[in-house]
Amino acid sequence: MLLNGTDQVASMGPDLGLLVGKMNSTSLATSEYASIVSMNLFVALLCACIVIGHLLEESRWMNESITALFIGLCTGVVILLSSGGKNSHLFVFSEDLFFIYLLPPIIFNAGFQVKKKQFFRNFMTIVLFGAVGTAISFTIISYGAINIFKRMNVGSLELGDFLAIGAIFSATDSVCTLQVLNQDETPLLYSLVFGEGVVNDATSVVIFNAVQNFDLTRITTSDAFHLIGNFFYLFITSTVLGAGAGLLSAYVIKKLYFGRHSTDREVAIMILMAYLSYMLAELFFLSGILTVFFCGIVMSHYTWHNVTEKSRVTTKHAFATLSFISELFIFLYVGMDALDIEKWNFVQDSPGKSIGVSSILLGLVLVGRGCFVFPLSFLSNLTKKNENEKITFRQQVLIWWAGLMRGAVSMALAYNQFTRLGHTQLRGNAIMITSTITVVLFSTVVFGLITKPLVRLLLPPSKNLSRMASSEPTSPKSYVVPLLNDRDPEAEPGQERPVLHPSSLRVLLATPSHTVHYYWRKFDNAFMRPVFGGRGFVPYIPGTPTEQSVHNLIPEERN
Repeated sequence: MLLNGTDQVASMGPDLGLLVGKMNSTSLATSEYASIVSMNLFVALLCACIVIGHLLEESRWMNESITALFIGLCTGVVILLSSGGKNSHLFVFSEDLFFIYLLPPIIFNAGFQVKKKQFFRNFMTIVLFGAVGTAISFTIISYGAINIFKRMNVGSLELGDFLAIGAIFSATDSVCTLQVLNQDETPLLYSLVFGEGVVNDATSVVIFNAVQNFDLTRITTSDAFHLIGNFFYLFITSTVLGAGAGLLSAYVIKKLYFGRHSTDREVAIMILMAYLSYMLAELFFLSGILTVFFCGIVMSHYTWHNVTEKSRVTTKHAFATLSFISELFIFLYVGMDALDIEKWNFVQDSPGKSIGVSSILLGLVLVGRGCFVFPLSFLSNLTKKNENEKITFRQQVLIWWAGLMRGAVSMALAYNQFTRLGHTQLRGNAIMITSTITVVLFSTVVFGLITKPLVRLLLPPSKNLSRMASSEPTSPKSYVVPLLNDRDPEAEPGQERPVLHPSSLRVLLATPSHTVHYYWRKFDNAFMRPVFGGRGFVPYIPGTPTEQSVHNLIPEERN
C-alpha cells in the first residue's frame, strides 16, 4: 500500500504541472485574444477615418486629422462606458511606438515629396525660425510657467519640470502642418512652416534632453555654450548622416541596378536604407527627425532617378501610403488617450485649476510664438533685396497661426517627463498630463479648423500663386502628372509652364542667375550626378522601360 501511495503521489506531480501549464496557456491565450480584438477594432477605426475623410474631402473646415481625433474621442467614450469607467483606450501610449515606428515614415515622406528649390531658397529663414525661434519660445513659456504655476500651487513641481514644460510646448506639430497646409497652393508657407517644424522638433528634443541631463541647481555660462554647441553638433551630424545614407542608397542602386532582375529589391532597399538612417541617428543619440528628413530629400534627388519606372511609381505611392496611415494612427490614438480616466481622477476635485493651467499654457504658446515670428521675419526681410522674396505681414500672421498646433511630439515628451510607463500617481504630474492633452486637442481642432479658411481670407486664390515658382522638372510627388497633361507638375494652380523660345533661351544662357543654387547645380552636374546618378545620368539596360524612355527623349532634345 505504501508503494502504491507513493506511486500516486509521484503521478500527481506531472498532473499538477500539466494543470498549471494549461492554466498559464489559457491566460496567455486570453491575453493574446484581447490583443487581437484591440487590433481589429483599431484597424476598423482607421478604415472608418479614411472613409469619413473621403466623404468630407470637399469640406473647407474638416481634414482627416481632425476626423481621426473626433473618432478617437467617440471611441474613447464608448470604451469608457462599456468598461464601467475604468479604461478608455485600446493601447497604452508608448513613446517607442511613436518615435520608432510612426514618426519616421511621416517625416521621410515629407522630405521625399518636398519642393527642394523652394525649401533651400528659404533655408536660412527656416533655421532661424526653427532654432532661434524655438529658444525664444522655450524661454518665454518656461519663465511664465515658473512665475505663474508656483503661485497656483499646482503640485510638487521642481525647476526641471518647469523647464521641461517650456521644451514640451515649444515643439510644434509637423504632422498636423502637413494636413492643414497644401504644398501646391501655398508653397512658401508650406516650406517655411513645415521646415521650421522639422528643425523645431529637433531643437525641442535637444533642449528637453539638456534639461534632464544638466545640473539645474548651478547653471554656468559654460553650460549655456555647451548647449549651443550640442545643438550645432546635432544639427550638422544628423544632416550629414541623412545625406550620407541617401547617397549610399543611390550609389548602390546605380552600380548594382537591381531593376534588371527585380523591382521589389529596389523598393525594399530604398525603404530599408531610409529606416536605417533614422535608427542609426537614434543609436548615436542624434536627431532621427533631421536625419530621415534629409535622407528623403537626397533620395528624391538621386536614388529615385536610378530605379526603373515601375519602382518610381511604386515608391512614390508606398511612401505616401505609409505616411498617411501613420498620421491617422497618431491622431486616432491621441483622441482615444485624451479620456484616460487614471489621470483625470487626480484633477476631478479641482477641475477649475486644470482648466486654468491649460488656458495659461495656451496663452504662453500664443505669446511665445508671436515673440519670435514677427521679429525674426523682419530680420529675414532685411537680408532679401527682392521685394517678391520678402515675407509679407499677412504671410507672417499665417506662419504664426499655422505653427500654434501642438501634437504627438508634445504628448510624447510630456509622458516622458511626467509618467512612468504611461502611468502616474502624483497630482502635479497628472495635472500637467491632462493639461497637455487639453492643449493638444484644442490647438489641433480649433486652430486646425480655422487655418484653411484663414489662408483663403488672407491669401485669396488670385493672389495665392507662388512668388518664387519652382523650376524643378520632375519630382516624386508628381511623376505621373506629365503623362496626363503638358503642365509643369510643380507649377502653381493657374500658372502654366512657360515655353522657352530660342531668343528667350539665349537671353537666359547669357545672363545666368549667379546664386548659391546656380553654383550648386554646376557642382551637382559636374561631380555628384556622374557618381551617384540622378536625372540625366540614369543607368539602363537595353530593352528595359528606362532605356526606351531615354531613347525617346533623345530626338526631342536634338530638335
